[in-house]
Amino acid sequence: MQEPVLVILAAGLGSRYGGLKQIDVVGNNGESIIDFSIYDAYRAGFRKVVLIIRQEHEALFDEHIGNKIRPFMQVEYAYQDVHDLPAPFVCPEDRTKPWGTTQALIVTEPHIDGPFMVINADDFYGKESFEIMYNFLKNEVKDDEFGMVGYQLTKTLTDNGTVTRGVCENKDGYLSKIVEIQKIARKGDKPVTFDEDGNEVELENGLCSMNFWGFTPAVYPMLKEIFKQFLAEKIDVPKSEHVIPTAIGQLIGEGKIKVKVMKTGADWFGVTYPQDKEMVVRRIAAYKMEGLYPFDLWKK
Repeated sequence: MQEPVLVILAAGLGSRYGGLKQIDVVGNNGESIIDFSIYDAYRAGFRKVVLIIRQEHEALFDEHIGNKIRPFMQVEYAYQDVHDLPAPFVCPEDRTKPWGTTQALIVTEPHIDGPFMVINADDFYGKESFEIMYNFLKNEVKDDEFGMVGYQLTKTLTDNGTVTRGVCENKDGYLSKIVEIQKIARKGDKPVTFDEDGNEVELENGLCSMNFWGFTPAVYPMLKEIFKQFLAEKIDVPKSEHVIPTAIGQLIGEGKIKVKVMKTGADWFGVTYPQDKEMVVRRIAAYKMEGLYPFDLWKK
């Protein structure tokens, strides 16, 4: 079996954050969150990473990420382009927003020939989660049985605004349903969202997807078909996008795949809004002080 590959979704525009947060420095030795994810993946056993980026950002990613980690990991770039659509679809002339993470994952197909995992660039997932997924990809993944690592919903929220999460329902250890819910906020120790009239709706504090998935290449033809269905319905809708949790939910609903749900005790945190950065910087500095990470991640 081919060695598992790490895939990182890093082509987003960071509209809420106000900049290219994927390579924003949060560590006291010039690291971004991606550095820590790749470092944790390397410790778990991964030796190849595919970064999904916008092509115009390649030099920046090489400067901040690629050049540092090449002595340790094989680095490849896959480009997400708003105009890269399957025939017969043509991108609207005024479209600038990427089409979402389903399209992003599809563009990695030429780089993948075995089991692989997918994560977000701007989420800190913790060492344990990478170990769990590496072992799953080495020993359990099948072409019709994928995996995800889930996090408790309240542990993925920010005090600085609302977020979108793929909220999960599980049955016998497998994902039975995943619903993408927008405008989730923390109220005390409970997650809430808001209906169309702005009324508060309390949510169950269960597991949610933080885009921590494990697949085989069998997922690609399924994603392509779903993406075509989406384009047929939404191509002319401004800012419409299709995301991986929605695709997985559809495939489960159609009985085409099963997804094993693996829980983790690892800490999750991320940078959704500029105000989140101070907390992330503080947490990472504390991890280094505790010896969980070396001062220089990539010192040979």
